[in-house]
Formats: sequence, structure tokens, C-alpha cells
Amino acid sequence: MKAEEIQARLLYRDGLVLILDKPAGMPVHGGPGGGDNLERHFAHLRFGLPKAPALAHRLDRDTSGCLALGRQHKGLSRLGKLFQEGRVEKTYWAVTAAAPPTASGTIDAPLKKLTTRAGGWRMVVTDPDDPEGQKSITDYRVLGQADGLCWLELRPRTGRTHQIRVHLAHLGCPILGEPQYLPPHSPKPTQPLHLHARALVLPLYPKKDPIRAEAPPPPHMLAALRACGYAG
Repeated sequence: MKAEEIQARLLYRDGLVLILDKPAGMPVHGGPGGGDNLERHFAHLRFGLPKAPALAHRLDRDTSGCLALGRQHKGLSRLGKLFQEGRVEKTYWAVTAAAPPTASGTIDAPLKKLTTRAGGWRMVVTDPDDPEGQKSITDYRVLGQADGLCWLELRPRTGRTHQIRVHLAHLGCPILGEPQYLPPHSPKPTQPLHLHARALVLPLYPKKDPIRAEAPPPPHMLAALRACGYAG
């Protein structure tokens, strides 16, 4: 990714933080298999500072949208505290292959990581009494529907790995393009994951209004969103 390409994806910039529109399909950091990742290009976002910015949180490889970075220790520390205290307002958009049972609601289902026989892992909904389960809560509301598809706005109150993906599959409305959390023997998806980190609100400065950023939906989601009533 060239400097002008990643800089064109900036949604917000000040002395302490950046908010970037992460592209779908690119991991935020390097994994054991190597390959390209977003962190490799953070040097293009120094804007005169001696060090590149650092990740304040994570998005899945296949999730697009708002990603907050700390430009220096002070910014990263403040962001870390906000995320830890649950004071960051996160809004996601998803297109699902079915509608939830109600037009709005709350999914309160604890999650834990389960290691598979093949050596991989996945997140699973667990019993509330399971000591390994982590509290996981997601609020949702339907924004539009058409032809078996459903456009949802989601606000996770907690930040568990794969939380929205697992919660929606648990509710019976898996995300379009979901590759992992589907019923057994489901066909492999033929399209990318339709999950987008639409907006972030960061109350970073005590005497100022919260920082607000909004990312446009990625190209691969537009057809399904417009079918459900999105006018953008």
C-alpha cells in the first residue's frame, strides 16, 4: 500500500490519534503465515512524528471500517483506557442471510474460545454458568430488508473476539459471506464477509466534544445494502 493510498483512508487526525478506514480482506497485524498486513504501512502515517502510530484495538481480517490508532504513548494510553472501560461507542453494519426474530433487541450470550481437533480455534456461545465464558452483549436493530436479506445496525457493549459474527449466527441470522460460524455442512460462501465497522465515538478529551468518525461501506457490500434500502 503506497503512502497516498493509506493516507486517503484517514477519517480523522489530530495530535494524539488517527482513525483509519480499514480495507476488508487485510489483517491488521502480521500472523504466523506472514503476508501483507496493515501495520506494515503505518510508517506512512507518522506525519512528522518519530514513530509510526500503533493499534488501539483490532478488527478481523475480513471486517472493514473504523480503526483507531494512537500516534504516541499518550494517545495510545488514553485510547486503551477508553476501550478497557467500555466508553467507546462502536457501531457496525451487517447484512445477514435472514432476519432476527424481532426488529430490535439485545443478544446476551457469553462466549469462550474453543480449540478444534485440527489445531485451530473458534468462539462459541457457552452456558452462563461456564467459568470460562466471558460476558458478551450486542444490541441490534433492523435498518432494512429485501429478498431474504437483512441490513442490521449493531452496537456491541463488549469487545470479544468475533462477537458480532458469533452472536448473529447464534440468533439464526448469520452474516452474508460468513466463512466460519455456520451450521454444519453449510456450503462455503462465495462472497466476502458483509460486516463493516461503520462508526466510532471516542470521548478522548474531557473538555471537548467526543471525536466522531464514520466510514463509508466497502464496495462489496453496496449491492446488498442498496437492495435493503440504503440510499448511499
